This record gives sequence, C-alpha cells and structure tokens, in this order.
Amino acid sequence: MGYTAVLIALAMIFSYIEAVFPFSWVTLPGFKIGIANLVIVVAMYSMDFKMALGINVLRVILVGFLFTGAFGILYSMGGCVLSLSGMGLLKKTGKFSILGVSMAGGVLHNTGQLIVAAIILTSTKTFFYFPVLLFTGMGTGLVIGYMSYIILSRLKLMQFN
Repeated sequence: MGYTAVLIALAMIFSYIEAVFPFSWVTLPGFKIGIANLVIVVAMYSMDFKMALGINVLRVILVGFLFTGAFGILYSMGGCVLSLSGMGLLKKTGKFSILGVSMAGGVLHNTGQLIVAAIILTSTKTFFYFPVLLFTGMGTGLVIGYMSYIILSRLKLMQFN
C-alpha cells in the first residue's frame, strides 16, 4: 500500500512538473516527454497491470482536478487507457523488451489523445498530426523505457514474466 501511494504521488509530481515547466524549446504543439509514464512503466514491471492501471487512472483524475481541468482529464484518459492496454498486451507476450513496450506506449498514448481530439472536434483532420506524434512517441517512449529499466534494475524488482 505504501509503495503504491509513493508511485501515485511521484506520478502526480512529475505531471505537475511538466505542466509548470513546458518544453518551450520544442516547437511541436502539445509536446511533453511524459515523465509521469516513467512511474507507470515501473509500476507495471514491479507490480502488475491492474495496479499500474489503477495508479495511472487515479493520477489522471487527480491531476485533472488539481491542474488541467476536464479537457485535460479527457485527453489524458484517452492516452492512458490505450497506451497501458497496449503495453500490458505486449509485456504479456514476453517478446518485447521494456524499451519496446515503452515505445509502443508512447505511440499509443499519442494515438489515444488524437482519437479524443477527433471526437471532441468532430474532425478526422487531427490525424494529419499522427506522423509527427508517431516519431515523438517512439522517441519519448525509448527514453522512458531506458530510464525505467535503470530504475527497476537498481531496485532489483525487474520481472520478466
């Protein structure tokens, strides 16, 4: 229970940091590294899928109420559910490294947010932005996956099954 609470708090802190310190040097609209996803990947590998899902959903709701508002909750939840579902399936196959799982999560998170945007805006034109988000999702997913691997190996909690 204590470990879960620490992970929720860390995910919220990381989300807050990204909200307060936007990456203004990056000229891509809506770009974030997604450092809160570091906590989610660590949770998925050190605990289980259900706990990671619970932590992520709770983080999205709490951060939404505290910092981002209703639209923030909608966009984040779309990304959260799709990315975590995909990461859970890939991890379960045992054929993907933590880097591959995290990269897929980054791409799926962006895809989930584009789907929400298309629904809210009632336009499929949002998907023209997908090629950009594909590469940024892969890149940020790779960084998050590598950082997660380092953390898990140092915590000696890495589970390969």
